[in-house]
Amino acid sequence: MRRIIGVNTWVWASPLTDENLPELAAKAAGLGFGAIELPVEQPGDWAPERAAEVLARHGLAPIVVGAMGPGRNLLAAPGSEIVATQNYLVHCLGVAERLGARVVAGPFTSATGRAWRMDAAERRERIEELRRNLAPVVRQAEARGIRLAVEPLNRYETSLVNTVEQALDALGPLLGPGLGLALDSYHLNIEERSIGDAIRAAGEHLAHVQVCGNDRGPVGDDHLDWPAFLDALDDAGYAGPLGLESFTGENATIAVAASVWRPLAASQDELAARSIRYLQALQDERARA
Repeated sequence: MRRIIGVNTWVWASPLTDENLPELAAKAAGLGFGAIELPVEQPGDWAPERAAEVLARHGLAPIVVGAMGPGRNLLAAPGSEIVATQNYLVHCLGVAERLGARVVAGPFTSATGRAWRMDAAERRERIEELRRNLAPVVRQAEARGIRLAVEPLNRYETSLVNTVEQALDALGPLLGPGLGLALDSYHLNIEERSIGDAIRAAGEHLAHVQVCGNDRGPVGDDHLDWPAFLDALDDAGYAGPLGLESFTGENATIAVAASVWRPLAASQDELAARSIRYLQALQDERARA
């Protein structure tokens, strides 16, 4: 199965704005990417209608990505904060609708980097709280024909949902047309005993996939078994894009939570170029087999 390869604008810049999107879209298309992940860090940073024109000009398919920065929480937080987070996610759905994107992906549980110890009773209580607070957003997503995709994060970035098994357990009653999973190779590499088995377990609930090297650097320069990774996606029936996600140390929203303290390639352009060259060559090789 040949998949479109996309890239997140976080590879180069943060935040995404009306001013920098034309240059970033042109760069992505010039490198051969067929899709682009557009982060909504703050509502109003960029206009969906203007972005749709830019993406159409370059033939890029849109994917919307949410940013769970400080204060964005759907559990263990004041009611006003939870309502504000719900409103933010509904805003992201509206952005996707205006763009024609079918997926809004992100770690939609609590702020990235927020972690604390929980016993079994508190974990169950927090999962029930997450379900209650996520449910109205999921209903809106389904009504708009968009799928919210919740991403498990590694243990250093959240203490609630780290694995596919935990995600299926926590989100099970809500999974369907309005809610699926977003899996990221970086987090899978840290948390899963078998990346392939985890991807296969996600199965029909797999709504989006993000990739990068195990160190957040270029795909293919790392120790991950990428042919086996694509085999597992085939087995899971996932036909969507592979979105390259990495960050610069200047990303104020994500870099600290993701512990990006050093350059991950000679340049961000090199990181993107090496990744797409490797993935294209790997897909070509598989097509010939």
